[in-house]
Amino acid sequence: MREKIKLDRDWWFHKGDFTEDFPNKKSPAYLSAKTERALWGPAWKNYDVKAFRADMWKKVDLPHDYVIKETPDEKYNEALGFFPYHNAWYIKKFTLEPSDRDRRITLFFEGVATHATVYVNGCLMKHNFCGYTSFEVDITDVVCCDAENTVAVYVNTEHHEGWWYEGGGIYRHVWLVKTDLLSVDLWGVFAKPVTAADGSWTVKTETTVRNDSARRKSVTVVGEILDSDGNAVARSHASGLVREKDKKLFSYSFDVSAPNLWSPDTPVQYTMRTHVFNGKKETDCYDVKFGFRSVTVDSKKGLFINGKHYKIKGLCGHADCGLTGKAVPDNIHRYKVELMKQMGANGYRTTHYPQAEALMDALDENGFIVMDETRWFESTDEGKAQLEMLMKRDRNRPSVIFWSIGNEEPHHATEVGLKITQTLMAYARRLDDSRFITSAVTHSPDKATVFDELEVPGINYRWETYTAVHEKYPEKAIVSSENCATGTTRGWYADDDPKKAFLPAYDRDTNNQFKSREYTWKYIAERDWMLGGFQWIAFEHRGEATWPRLCSQSGAIDLFLQKKDAFYQNKSHWTDEPMVHLLPHWNFRGMEGEPIKVFAYTNVSRLELFLNGKSLGEKNIEPYGHGEWTVPYEAGKIDVLAYDGERVVAHDSRVTAGEPKKLKLTLDSKDIHANGEDIAIVSCYTTDADGNEVHTATPEVTFFTNTLGSIYSTGSDITDHTTLFSSTRKMRAGRIGVAVKLGATAGTLKVYAQSEGLETAVLSVDIEN
Repeated sequence: MREKIKLDRDWWFHKGDFTEDFPNKKSPAYLSAKTERALWGPAWKNYDVKAFRADMWKKVDLPHDYVIKETPDEKYNEALGFFPYHNAWYIKKFTLEPSDRDRRITLFFEGVATHATVYVNGCLMKHNFCGYTSFEVDITDVVCCDAENTVAVYVNTEHHEGWWYEGGGIYRHVWLVKTDLLSVDLWGVFAKPVTAADGSWTVKTETTVRNDSARRKSVTVVGEILDSDGNAVARSHASGLVREKDKKLFSYSFDVSAPNLWSPDTPVQYTMRTHVFNGKKETDCYDVKFGFRSVTVDSKKGLFINGKHYKIKGLCGHADCGLTGKAVPDNIHRYKVELMKQMGANGYRTTHYPQAEALMDALDENGFIVMDETRWFESTDEGKAQLEMLMKRDRNRPSVIFWSIGNEEPHHATEVGLKITQTLMAYARRLDDSRFITSAVTHSPDKATVFDELEVPGINYRWETYTAVHEKYPEKAIVSSENCATGTTRGWYADDDPKKAFLPAYDRDTNNQFKSREYTWKYIAERDWMLGGFQWIAFEHRGEATWPRLCSQSGAIDLFLQKKDAFYQNKSHWTDEPMVHLLPHWNFRGMEGEPIKVFAYTNVSRLELFLNGKSLGEKNIEPYGHGEWTVPYEAGKIDVLAYDGERVVAHDSRVTAGEPKKLKLTLDSKDIHANGEDIAIVSCYTTDADGNEVHTATPEVTFFTNTLGSIYSTGSDITDHTTLFSSTRKMRAGRIGVAVKLGATAGTLKVYAQSEGLETAVLSVDIEN
């Protein structure tokens, strides 16, 4: 039967190619000459290939990103985060059981950045040429069941695929997978629910069974559909012969009456459990989740799921995290989805590549509407293979409504682009004909050749072309595949500062294409023929930066997972529960009498602002608008009240805080366990003598923990070039984000924050396994 073993612990890591730094010395730790010859490539001839200096290597756990540990420098590429990119090696030793001799053995890599070459026991087994695709390596023929095995991975970061921070290393999980020689293929089950007019459902199912034995096999595939409680609601089967060393596709269907439906409001999933039998012997059992939902796109009325209308309130997102780099723990992926949901988002675009399975799982579980995007817009074998990987992995996911086959490609407006699109769409439909195919077009959308073929035209920015495209294709609904991109710097309420590359925190139009959040959502909300949009971007990300700033500023959440004012503005557009958010802070000592621009983001129709108890006037707020006042600065307190009729339904305030007196710590991410993998996100701030948060505080703070955890990283100022992994950090704009790595022991984790002249903060958190 199937075993899937996480192979993330205790890898040996070395940064470099060994063309210069490989020592001509003996050492107690060494590999076989055959293995080293394969590992080092042509360089092996110049050195004593038996030498393996342990002090050149260090042990690391996966996921691992080694580029993020470099020091940023202005001389390096700004699009890639101002980091130097080097090549590197990873080595892992593992053993198998004697009983594994007659099994299929594979390694499954969820992601390696960027180009990867995999060796096992000295044999070159696999090249992978994309830093965003998952891949399997069949090592059955070269592994030993009676001796130690060695896997080595060479990572080449010289070839960049994007204009963002790409990182380097084995940045997602690695799995050792053991199966019978008769088993379900990788991503080999596709469950496609189809509804009839009477409301009944048929689940058309395809299962690919592989026979890795030297003899043909008689196979019976038995499928069960399980509800969330594990109860079987339907069964079906198919039988046939599978030739030796071959694969066979089995097709069968299930009838299901009145299933619970998946939607953004009720994200219910079922499990398709597939059993493979050879005679009476069960050789494999394979589970995959899926959901029942009907999706309709109407060119006049928009998107409907199970007959209910949804406007896509979407966000784009890169796969990294500011506090970890490219190597993001599963619980942080889940936390990122939680933050987006708090913001009111119901959509996510995987810009611009397949993203982590843990993130995709969380999107399914939280009812997001997903545009799933491939990396390369190519009809080459490699381009089609990348699309196939994405679609086979994700085609059971109920959250995935759209496949995106490209982003901002110049060929979107050429005959070449049309031909590539036709090829990719035909290929995609063979893999899954139940979802809509789009592409994100920014080069002359009104002249885009690809829109002749695409089922849903996607437009990035280019507001002046939407009407023309709609009039040209009145039978097609349009999605704003990317929009906004207005940069704001957390806590910065002055004009642009070129020296720091800071941008005002107030919403505004950056230019004719990077429109304000307010303009963007009003435009989308007013047009029924628009399905919705995906805002650039959920989280600030490294790269696309201007020195000394290390990241883009378009995120609604900052690089270190602190909520920006834009987070609350999105919430005012995308949620119904009455709310109001006031900006800026009210600490402007020395600026008495100076005019201060005051904004209030709200989803309520009437606001009133007060300064030290005196009304500064009411504002009627149009849908998706905001309140705005110019207030001569006076220390004290500003309040905003939101009215429904004469009833106050929401309020917010800012006070002039005194000098910082105490440090405070709060636990932001609650989904944490003592498993040696999870990271807890903690925020540090200060309060004055009266307990008011000091939004302008700038102390230098040192963090430490008890033995149940360790300080992994800290961050506050996006122009701070100190290593991310320092436990001491200078605070900017009153906040520091802290990542705490948990150990494997349950108990009470304690996190401490200390700064000269301030009262120490202690955070106690009970952690279970």
